[in-house]
Amino acid sequence: LFAEAGVQTKGNKRNQVLKIGHGGTLDSAATGVLVVGIGKGTKMLGTMLAGSKKYTAIGMLGKATDTLDATGKVTEEKPYDQVTKGDLENVLQKFTGDIMQVPPLYSALKKDGERLSTLMKRGEAVEAKPARPVRVYSLSLQQFQPPLFTLDVECGGGFYVRSLVNDIGKELSTCASVQELTRTKQGPFTLEEHALHEDKWTIDEIAQSLERCTALLLGEPARKKLKTEHPGETAVICE
Repeated sequence: LFAEAGVQTKGNKRNQVLKIGHGGTLDSAATGVLVVGIGKGTKMLGTMLAGSKKYTAIGMLGKATDTLDATGKVTEEKPYDQVTKGDLENVLQKFTGDIMQVPPLYSALKKDGERLSTLMKRGEAVEAKPARPVRVYSLSLQQFQPPLFTLDVECGGGFYVRSLVNDIGKELSTCASVQELTRTKQGPFTLEEHALHEDKWTIDEIAQSLERCTALLLGEPARKKLKTEHPGETAVICE
């Protein structure tokens, strides 16, 4: 691994460390873009991913869960027959722009150094975090086949699509939860253009992907320096 990453190793290889980090938590049941930094690429993640994120979410009306998605236990069921496509489209306008949002209890947010989701799974009492400001750049309804509806969301950091769908359900006088969630963009990386699918996880394909990602983010002088001094330290996204 060190050799393929271009990392010079000296002495006992067991003492060598290759840093790998990701650029933001993705729900355990979600799919899509997850940006991974390797070596000094871990320090670049914050700058790289300062832009918006995009998601495609499939929500279900009439059913709420403790996790706000399909992995949780059903906590409430309500009629949804009264909800029309027009109702849903009108409600979405209330959740566009700068809004306040309460994060879900099952989340990566921490209390006393532990994730809230970990505390919840242990059965410990957890208080909801206060509402905080988040930004929604765009929000549109792509499909409506009751009880299912599909949303395209572009948002800033700290935003939870699960909370959005839950809030939409309440606004429609029913309840709702996420059934499927896919992150299609994170910063400048998109699922369609930059993701490296698992069937292409070969050394050659990974090297080509690294080159494309480096060219996307760095100017010519910086790119040459990165290639000569740290050839294996950049970023790539996997699916």
